[in-house]
Amino acid sequence: MLMGLAAAAVPIAVHFFNLRRPRQVDFSSLAFVRQVEERTMQRLRLKRWLLLALRVLAVACLALAFAQPVLSPDLAQSAGGAGQAPAAMAVVVDNSLSMTRRSGGQGTYLRQAKARAAALAGQMRSGDRLHLSATAGLEDPQRGAFRNAGTAREAIRSVEARAGAAPLARAARRAARRLAESSRPNRELYLFTDLQKSTLADTLAGEAAAGSEADGGVRAALVPVGGGAPQNVAVTDVTVESRIVEVGEPARLTATLENVGPEARESIGASVYLGAEDRAQRVAQATADLEPGASQTVSFTVTPRRRGWRPGRVEIESDGFAADDTRHFVLHVPRERRVLVVRGQGQTTRYVELALASGRGESGSAQGSIFQPRVLDEGQLAGADLSAYDAVVLVGPQSLASGTRQALGRFVRDGGGLLLFPRSFGGQEGSSGAQADYNALLSRLGSGQITGVSGDGSGGGSGPRQPVTSFERADTDHPLFEGVFDPSRASGPRVERPTLYRVADYDARAAEEQTLIRLSNGRPFLQEIRHGQGAALFMASAPNQEWSDLPTRGLFVPLLYRSLFYLSSSGGRRAETLTAGRPGELRVRTAGSSAGAPLRLVGPQGQEVTPRQQRLFGATLIQTNGRLRTPGVYDVRREGDLVRRVALNLDPAESDVRAAAPEEATARIAQALGTRGDVQVIADPGAQELARPFAGQAGRELWNVFLALALALLVAEMLAARHWTPEEA
Repeated sequence: MLMGLAAAAVPIAVHFFNLRRPRQVDFSSLAFVRQVEERTMQRLRLKRWLLLALRVLAVACLALAFAQPVLSPDLAQSAGGAGQAPAAMAVVVDNSLSMTRRSGGQGTYLRQAKARAAALAGQMRSGDRLHLSATAGLEDPQRGAFRNAGTAREAIRSVEARAGAAPLARAARRAARRLAESSRPNRELYLFTDLQKSTLADTLAGEAAAGSEADGGVRAALVPVGGGAPQNVAVTDVTVESRIVEVGEPARLTATLENVGPEARESIGASVYLGAEDRAQRVAQATADLEPGASQTVSFTVTPRRRGWRPGRVEIESDGFAADDTRHFVLHVPRERRVLVVRGQGQTTRYVELALASGRGESGSAQGSIFQPRVLDEGQLAGADLSAYDAVVLVGPQSLASGTRQALGRFVRDGGGLLLFPRSFGGQEGSSGAQADYNALLSRLGSGQITGVSGDGSGGGSGPRQPVTSFERADTDHPLFEGVFDPSRASGPRVERPTLYRVADYDARAAEEQTLIRLSNGRPFLQEIRHGQGAALFMASAPNQEWSDLPTRGLFVPLLYRSLFYLSSSGGRRAETLTAGRPGELRVRTAGSSAGAPLRLVGPQGQEVTPRQQRLFGATLIQTNGRLRTPGVYDVRREGDLVRRVALNLDPAESDVRAAAPEEATARIAQALGTRGDVQVIADPGAQELARPFAGQAGRELWNVFLALALALLVAEMLAARHWTPEEA
């Protein structure tokens, strides 16, 4: 508004515009006329200068009045405290879940904070404006602005605890920036919090430095609530350890329990529940002894009885902070596995199809295989939609085009599984370029190379076929072999040794590989290759009797069955976890006629959200914006069909309820705000006794003084122009 002082130039321009040169006119020689003219012009010039000064001062005072100048606090105290300037107040209420704790019989920390904030709002004066915000929610700048103390108190009382709260330093910086945009001369910031140390400061790089922009004459006060030694045991993590989960088969999962209190806790009971929230059944239990500040991982064994995305939770005994006593997870027991079998030219897939058809059905019984295979010739692979399958089996293709190799590599990277059987390279069974195509595909997966084939499988014409190598060692601890061998054998698991007449020589070179079965010649028979979110398995023998007698051995069916189960359980199909109040991504594989329909998230309380989503090759990427704050299991649905489920849990940092010292908290807040002075701490205020600490520091308003001066100058200008009329000559 001080730019309005430019309007003071208008009277000056009018003054000089009215100046006109006197026109010389010949007249009779009357000397006294010249003398009268000179005296008259002198009085006229004096009047004009006086009117000009009155008009300029009047306009300048009006501009200063609209600019609302304020006398400094020191001068205002010497001149009297009446007429204090209006203030812009920002109230930040910490409504993180740690504020749901109780102490001293005064209700929850959040209730105490709201009572004190409401008492502060009741001290609003005429012209004050209060901006209400919270660490979780109330992020709309227009929603939290109030001019009336009554409506401000009602809004403060309606604040509820929510998960996924932002760090207090970030919330303070956001509120300070809103205050800096205010036109009111006094800017006051009040923070009501339990000083939870783990969520106090902003850990984002560069955020503290950016806080210097918020320094716009903002005075800040920290109002701590609560107190006492924190007592809390939390479930901070749940992991499904078994990569292959089947109906009727035991699956292992682990949970991490953490004690953040100062006292040891003994025999903490933890239970696993499977099923929907209202009809979940307890399926496993465990206990743990926790020292102060220590964590412990407990294991559970659960046996799912139904297929699908099974919701579950790990729950411990209730303590003073119940929000983190439960952690949700999703156990994926696939209803079916879609497998694409690609038959190379001159190859047979008979034994592979028989093995897939023998897969177990519902409840582990032979009610039909859970594998849904589709067999294609290698010439049809280029036109196949790989996104419709969980795993692909290549049985000795003669050639792999560049586009096909690229599609297979992308399929594995995005979470699919690939099982690769070899073929003879060169001679009558294949072209000399087949080995180059195989190695190009393996190179795209970041793995080693095939150097050739050992043995010819012919037995030298009429003689018996001679084995070239045999099994030496199997990594029976790998998840692929989980549940295959009898664990009760004292001498360890016994792996059947088939007779191998021909094997592909594979040279492992990459770090993302693991040999599951090693041959006596030192080369791998079954090699795992990790790539992106998925995996590939290379088997050194083709599934026919010319290469080995493995297809007719008892090991073949469970080995192939477990291999494909393992591959189809790769990263893209595993249950994922999102964090409440934090942005996250979820990749959902899509196939079928409804693949283009939007995905919806349906929460545990029936709330529906249509998140931002992006179409990818064979998948949809869901991007949450951090507004999901209710922990639980969310359904991902498309046109009413359940696509998958995902668990939403608290950030483990919220479980650490230990409070920071007031000195540390004020230093962090001052650094975030970029203030030059210290942040004031209001220690132990009652709900009724809390007073505005900056009220006495407010300056005195001067706008009314300048407005009165402007009116007086305008009246003086009017009187001078009307009653003082000198001769005009």
